[in-house]
Amino acid sequence: DDELVGEFLAEFPYDDTPDQSEVSADIARDLSGERPMDRLLCGDVGFGKTEMAVRAAFRVVSAGGQVAVLVPTTILAEQHLQTFRSRMADFPMTVRGLSRYTSAKEKKATLAGLADGSVDVVIGTHRVLSKDVKFQSLGLVVIDEEQRFGVTHKEHFKKLRANVDMLTLTATPIPRTLHMSLSGIRDISALNEPPPGRQEIETKLGYRSDDALVAEAFRRELGRGGQIFFLHNRVTSIDSVAAHLRGLVPEARYAIGHGQMGAAELREVMESFRRGEVDVLVATTIIENGVDVPTANTIVVDEADHFGLSELHQLRGRVGRGSVKAYCYLLVEKHKPLKEHARARLKALEEMNHLGAGFGIAVKDLELRGAGNVLGAQQSGHIAAVGYDRYCRLLKLTGERL
Repeated sequence: DDELVGEFLAEFPYDDTPDQSEVSADIARDLSGERPMDRLLCGDVGFGKTEMAVRAAFRVVSAGGQVAVLVPTTILAEQHLQTFRSRMADFPMTVRGLSRYTSAKEKKATLAGLADGSVDVVIGTHRVLSKDVKFQSLGLVVIDEEQRFGVTHKEHFKKLRANVDMLTLTATPIPRTLHMSLSGIRDISALNEPPPGRQEIETKLGYRSDDALVAEAFRRELGRGGQIFFLHNRVTSIDSVAAHLRGLVPEARYAIGHGQMGAAELREVMESFRRGEVDVLVATTIIENGVDVPTANTIVVDEADHFGLSELHQLRGRVGRGSVKAYCYLLVEKHKPLKEHARARLKALEEMNHLGAGFGIAVKDLELRGAGNVLGAQQSGHIAAVGYDRYCRLLKLTGERL
């Protein structure tokens, strides 16, 4: 129904960037084609990937299909649930969630609704992959933050229905996915144009023992009325780290968040941070996806050499979502020599701090880690011995011989 879709697109409160218009047209063409869609959409945090997914879901539901949105964390599931419901509020479409935030009563109603077709869109974590989740007419699967899922998870929906449309969203695709797209096996689109007013995130390397650096970063952010993420990815020591930070900057209000907390407790911590009742959130990588707080514009990553390149870029994307200058500090041990790969990752991240750097970072990750197996489950692998260009030519020759 072109008229209905036109009405929905007109309700988007912002003007589309040229990239967004082009991607929206590509997805619409894919959905109406005879061949099932298998499109990878790359774009940095805040560049409009979710809006493209919402539009695709609306087109499928208005044509009588159901949509499953698979996300890696409960926090991101909750955020997408709010976004989809808000965008579809003026239309007769039912959007439900399926995660550990969902009560037993709501889960039962959602499962029944998916089976009889009364639920149009389900947004959830790995729970959506369970055997008891049955669809009446699944038409589209959206996988958000695809780098957080394994091949088995991604293939699950294809087994359910051979001609299901797939839309994969990511800022930094894993090597195997990126290679398949660059090789022409999958379609690829990119959102490279930043929203108006966005600024580059200043990225700095520092030492974990440099308390003066951390205190200065905290006080600068607090001085302009902002909030701070401090990422420490060890639950066993997160309380002692928070206590140390309280001693450094006692005037700030602190909260701790990690995945081992109960659903209600974690939800309350995140909501307090969103409401501005907390100045510093000391958290694990649960904040990597789905935390959208425009007033949080400083992030400090403890033991940054322990993270992958894509993960560091995602974490950096938690800040700088508005028009305010944002800062990212990557802390490492002063007297511990960095491994060669870790040094290369941190150097790449420090150099690639321009807006829309995610795709370049993913290509760098592909060079560092290798492309993995096209037909197997391995999502990265070493190709340094032959080089990426030669690898692609060998793959093409082998394909032609077959």
